[in-house]
Amino acid sequence: MKKILSIASILMCLFLNVENVKAQPKPNLDKVVAVVGSNIILLSDLNQQYAIYLNQGNPADPRAKCYFLQQMLVQKLLKQQAEIDSIVVEENQVDDELDKRMRYQVQRMGGQERLEQFLQKSLLQYKDEMRPDIKEGLIAQKMQAKITENTTVTPLEVKKYFDTYPKDSLPDIGAEVEVGEIVLQPKLTKAEKQKYYDKLDAIRLRIKSGEDFAFLAKTYSEDPGSASEGGDYGFIDRQTMVKEFTAWAFKLKAGEMSPVFETEYGYHILQVIERRGEQSHVRHILVRPQSTLQSLERTKLKADSIYQDLQAKKYPFATGASLYSDNKETQYAGGMMLYADNQTARTTLMPVEKLDPSVFVVIDTMKVGSISQPVKFNDQQSGKEGYKIFFLKSKVAPHKASLEQDYPKFKDQAQKEKESKVMSEWFEKRKETTYIRVDDEFETCDELKLWVKKDKESK
Repeated sequence: MKKILSIASILMCLFLNVENVKAQPKPNLDKVVAVVGSNIILLSDLNQQYAIYLNQGNPADPRAKCYFLQQMLVQKLLKQQAEIDSIVVEENQVDDELDKRMRYQVQRMGGQERLEQFLQKSLLQYKDEMRPDIKEGLIAQKMQAKITENTTVTPLEVKKYFDTYPKDSLPDIGAEVEVGEIVLQPKLTKAEKQKYYDKLDAIRLRIKSGEDFAFLAKTYSEDPGSASEGGDYGFIDRQTMVKEFTAWAFKLKAGEMSPVFETEYGYHILQVIERRGEQSHVRHILVRPQSTLQSLERTKLKADSIYQDLQAKKYPFATGASLYSDNKETQYAGGMMLYADNQTARTTLMPVEKLDPSVFVVIDTMKVGSISQPVKFNDQQSGKEGYKIFFLKSKVAPHKASLEQDYPKFKDQAQKEKESKVMSEWFEKRKETTYIRVDDEFETCDELKLWVKKDKESK
């Protein structure tokens, strides 16, 4: 596929790198290197982008600063237009994005303590510093989505896009497969779950007796996303969490704590810290019941029964997935696994090299249209285990790209190219009516010539 460095991809690169930018201490520099309307860009922020670039093992190249400054200009211009168009993001969206970034950073660094040591500040300080940039990135993304929302491609446009490739330059497409799965996880009886209920209820009583909720959450909670922060989830709205969690989050008053309650994730106790309109600031402790030998045996028997029914063609695989699979992401998609990279939309065609090795081992010797016997799985990261039944729907051999065989891929690329053109035209128009100034230090940057030219002509 062609590699398109579009305005959209520039913005996405900047947004995804926000947490990396903030991971370095700011030098004591405050020179303004660019102005977009009422928004400024500081040299310190630009230098931090470059520091991260070097820390990732890239060779020293001052020209990289030109690219980073272009990223920042793009985002600032989108932000300014969003303010004009009254484009906003809800605070809970910012909270969700912050929490997602924090979980990723903690996991990547091997724990909260190591991350804080690297940052030379607490996680709460780090979140406070990141918040404005995360919010700005979300607003810019929303503005971009509004600009391109009516952009679509026709089959003729897809063909024209495909025809831009010289025939001897068409990319090689590796082997791909379409794989379905029925995931069966053990269901515990009430008696098997009782000890986990009792464990959490004992923790709840300790809190009621005066022990610190945050300390006990860090010690006992099995939620990897919030345990390190004392169980703190930040503000949530009524759509953020599963219904049982939401019910207690909006039933309790500030300072009140729930009894032990159950969700699909396990047993929880929840405390409301603050209520703010239709948002609730909560923290919780989670205990996950563990499967037993008996529950695994029951699951195996159920998996064998489903496998026999599928072999006897009592119902299609897709029906089996919708009826029995515990994977909610694929349950109502015929059980089909979905794949997406940064160049294509989600698709059922999965590059073989991207398959989980445990899946590849099973489907490698299967024939197209066949169904595997139940296979035991144990996900070390999530702690989930059980049995899976796989269905190999199709297999595509390595080949030279063609429009007939790879139409969805070329359609995605044609769509991105058209959106990039729409965004470029939008930028050209907005730059003509927006005050933009770039510091003389960057006037030789090829990436910034269009931005600098307007500035120079206005002097």
